[in-house]
Amino acid sequence: MKITIMPDEQKFDITAAWRIIAQIMQKPDSVIGLSTGQTTGGMHRIVSDIYKEYPFDVSKVTFFNVDELTNLEREYSGSCYTMIYDQLVKHLGISEDNFIMPPTLSDDFDREALIFEEKLASRGGADLQMLGIGMNGHIGINQPGTPFESETWVSPMDPDFEARVRRETNVPDSLELGGLTRGIKNIMHTRKIVLVAKGAHKAKIIGQALLGPVTTDIPASIIQLHPNCEVLMDAEAAAYVKHMVPDLEDIS
Repeated sequence: MKITIMPDEQKFDITAAWRIIAQIMQKPDSVIGLSTGQTTGGMHRIVSDIYKEYPFDVSKVTFFNVDELTNLEREYSGSCYTMIYDQLVKHLGISEDNFIMPPTLSDDFDREALIFEEKLASRGGADLQMLGIGMNGHIGINQPGTPFESETWVSPMDPDFEARVRRETNVPDSLELGGLTRGIKNIMHTRKIVLVAKGAHKAKIIGQALLGPVTTDIPASIIQLHPNCEVLMDAEAAAYVKHMVPDLEDIS
């Protein structure tokens, strides 16, 4: 496991963006997994800005997101489809065929999970996964307690996140919300993972995930076992790790 610490948020975003671009340059038909949230918006914007200024070939690249909300309209501003489309896909001119996402509405999400994985497998599987980490250590929407052998499925949302979504969408409590997420097993089969974290609020959980035991109580801890994983942090997110491993240095 490689650990990279950038001195500030701006350099973190630039570095993360270049991890995506470098993958495309190295393998033009790459299958690249993305993640939504506060950590990743900046890197997506920078990829889009660089592409606008210096266009590179994206005609064969496939993008997908590691998860998607269920039982909400795809047009909801917080849906993963809408966020990734608005932040990145539309700016790069990625075709709909090369943007693989499960639907947000379905009568059979188990079937949609299988279709999602079949589509990724038909492209050769995921080459790169840019992976966020939740405040409770979740990856994708695999909450604490999710078995490491889990495969793509519909997981419950974090309660605080679900409450926010309901406020924003006025969805009644009678309608069950969740997230179709790649399972931990599927994520671990990705050829390369870049786990990204920024901000002081992520310092403790990233430290527990990297330095503590590998446990389903902190799903992100499984990345300790991945053969090709980089953990990319800004200095604030790395504070706990640097305290426990003092010889780690920032990269400027």
